[in-house]
Amino acid sequence: MKNIYLLLMLFCCLFIQAQEKTEKPLNIIWISCEDIGPILNTYGNAAINTPNIDRIAAEGVKYTNAYSTVGVCAPSRFSIITGMYPTRLGAHNMRTGNHNNYKSPEDVFHKLDKGILDKSGKNVPEYEVVTPSYVKLFPEYLRAENYYCVNDDKCDYQFNAPFTTWDDVLGGGSYKNAPKGAPFFYVKNFYTTHESRIWLRKDEPMTVNPSKVPVPDYYPDIPVVRRDIARKYSNIEALDKEVGQLLKQLETDGVLDNSIIFFWSDHGGNLLRQKRAVGNSGLHVPLLIRYPNGFRAGEVDNRLVSLMDLGPTVMSLLGIAPPEHMDGKAFAGEYEQAPRKLIFGSADRFDESTDMQRSVLDGRFVYIKNFMPELPLIYRNKYREQIPMNAKLIELNHQKKLTGDAAYIFMNTKPQEEFYDLQNDPYEVHNLAEDPKYSKKIEEYRLALKDWQLEIGDKGFIPEHNLIKSFWPEMKQPVTQNVTFEKDKTGTLKLNSSTAGASIGYQIGDDIGTNHWNLYYKPIAIDKNQKIIARAIRIGYKASEITSY
Repeated sequence: MKNIYLLLMLFCCLFIQAQEKTEKPLNIIWISCEDIGPILNTYGNAAINTPNIDRIAAEGVKYTNAYSTVGVCAPSRFSIITGMYPTRLGAHNMRTGNHNNYKSPEDVFHKLDKGILDKSGKNVPEYEVVTPSYVKLFPEYLRAENYYCVNDDKCDYQFNAPFTTWDDVLGGGSYKNAPKGAPFFYVKNFYTTHESRIWLRKDEPMTVNPSKVPVPDYYPDIPVVRRDIARKYSNIEALDKEVGQLLKQLETDGVLDNSIIFFWSDHGGNLLRQKRAVGNSGLHVPLLIRYPNGFRAGEVDNRLVSLMDLGPTVMSLLGIAPPEHMDGKAFAGEYEQAPRKLIFGSADRFDESTDMQRSVLDGRFVYIKNFMPELPLIYRNKYREQIPMNAKLIELNHQKKLTGDAAYIFMNTKPQEEFYDLQNDPYEVHNLAEDPKYSKKIEEYRLALKDWQLEIGDKGFIPEHNLIKSFWPEMKQPVTQNVTFEKDKTGTLKLNSSTAGASIGYQIGDDIGTNHWNLYYKPIAIDKNQKIIARAIRIGYKASEITSY
């Protein structure tokens, strides 16, 4: 423990020295991508060429045991933006509505019937998850420290992004628009590797030879499988070029060496038994962090990290104490916490398909509990069956033409428990749940899962229809109360909404009537005849009306 403490102190001192050399507040840049596991060249995959992403790894820290909380985007991104487990707050079902990108409060609309049923067979309308009043989206903590926050441009948080979260979220925004001298937090989302791009980019040049790609054991080695894996790899190489263009732009603009860069994917792979899976293939992700001045360049970090830890880690690196309610743990910076011992994952409703699985991972072993074992492992899902190989494999399974490991993932019913040793079985096709050799380890993880579910109050046991009622009484979206104004004798103006947990945005001067809302976090000094308008919003609520002073 003494050595660990000394190492932490050394880290803090070196990082502070690195920051002092830049003479400016550090910027944070997130390069986020879609649907890829750690299959990049820097992670040992020789079949793919990713020199620009590899550069980030060579000049930074490569994390080998990073995981999402869910194997699909909306619940995963909920955990990233809130620092909370989706299953703790009822945000675990994919997805709750059309919240993929930001909408102004006036443009929000929810379908009452979208043809989806929950576990109890009741209708699931479009809705927004309502979080407890103490939960804020972590960019608000940065904005309160005068960081200019830009998201270009995906939100997908299981609720419409509050207009107070970002300075710019409309798409195409740039860190270049930050006020002079202000540090920025810039998120660039690349869609190129998304599941849908397997079919949407089918006519784009193929840069990876299908004959050269590794085929996971859970697929038959047939032409359509190799072709779609090669398309997936080619899309990743296209992503790498986009990353290279961004790095070049950052260098040209003179901000690369004053910024901490994070590269990550929102969950694991985009093919069958990868996306939406609750094991290693669905949750394991790449994570790279590049610091200025060569700090920690070339290091490999094997600790367990959750994507839910990203927000608290950014805050910690900037000297901001993460809120105690967050499930996420800072793994770097001033407020770094002890490493995780286990990762917990979940899988529930995915579009029209319903299941319930929970998992425990430690980087070597994977434990999965199936709460609906009567269902097949590979359920029907219209969206993912647009991928040619997915549809073909389902057809081959119906024709009983799959054998061996390729037939494994098409089990008609699931065992109550699955247990895999990734060291000897990286593709998770040999279930060791009944092997007495692993009984102690299985019991350990079985109890760990039970304790975790009790601690968070796992909402997966609640029918979604009832969950919505807990968010929206009488199935009607609650409304945030209007902002009121209170001016003291010094001319300082205080803004307030009586809705607990509401965030307040305001516009003043030339901002009035624009898309940009300042975040209210402290009393405002205004001139005698200066006009100010404001509105409030709580996560999952309708925004208030605009009021003025």
